[in-house]
Amino acid sequence: MSDEAPSVSLGRGEELIEEASRLRLGIARLQRRIRIDSGDSPLQLAVLSTIELHGALRVSELAKIEAVSVATMSRVVTALCEKALVERTADPLDGRGKLVALSHVGRARLQETRSLRTTLVARRLSRLDEEHRAAIRAALPAIESLLNE
Repeated sequence: MSDEAPSVSLGRGEELIEEASRLRLGIARLQRRIRIDSGDSPLQLAVLSTIELHGALRVSELAKIEAVSVATMSRVVTALCEKALVERTADPLDGRGKLVALSHVGRARLQETRSLRTTLVARRLSRLDEEHRAAIRAALPAIESLLNE
């Protein structure tokens, strides 16, 4: 009888789970580091992006989309209003209600943030050797196809 542990061969399903776990963790950590480096509030940026995508929305609609309470969303929208990134406008369908719309300043801020984050990723890529950058380039079509499912 041998004291060595038997070599364990991962089955295809287990390999897939391992790959998925590593990919998820790597993307999440990279995203977190970029978010930290750019210094933006994730929820505030998410709200700006949501309004850009869907158009003007009520606070309650924003809260539902972002999966936060209406009270939390109210605070976020107030902070965004104070920074002139969004504007509250009358709801044309319900005079009592207000819609939150992206301001010109907010639209510009989104573009600046996206450019900064792209620059931060480019800096990280530039620190890799050519072999690793080539591997990432080769993987991009597969990663992008995951987004189309």
